[in-house]
Amino acid sequence: MNDELHERIRAVIADVPAGTVATYGDVAALSGAPSPRMVGRALAEDGHDLPWHRILRANGTPAPHLLHEQLERLRAEGVLADGQKVDLRKYRWRPDGDEPSEDEPPGLF
Repeated sequence: MNDELHERIRAVIADVPAGTVATYGDVAALSGAPSPRMVGRALAEDGHDLPWHRILRANGTPAPHLLHEQLERLRAEGVLADGQKVDLRKYRWRPDGDEPSEDEPPGLF
């Protein structure tokens, strides 16, 4: 991964506001990363100073090895999980500010 892409990924993650979440795929799409896995790699290697807990898998769940700490940090910001899953329709960050309609399926923004 080149430095420019790495910094774009970091910038998108840093922009996710408290009380909201994004998926690895959301971050990949916004940063121009070719894959959500690349976002995960960037977080694993250099995400200690970022709000990493706001980034979830596409189904609204945290990575299993981060489950308890991630859900605890999200809960402290007002993001409540149903079991181990966050409702992406309710808590997903929408950089454009648009709210989803009731009949809109969950998806990228």
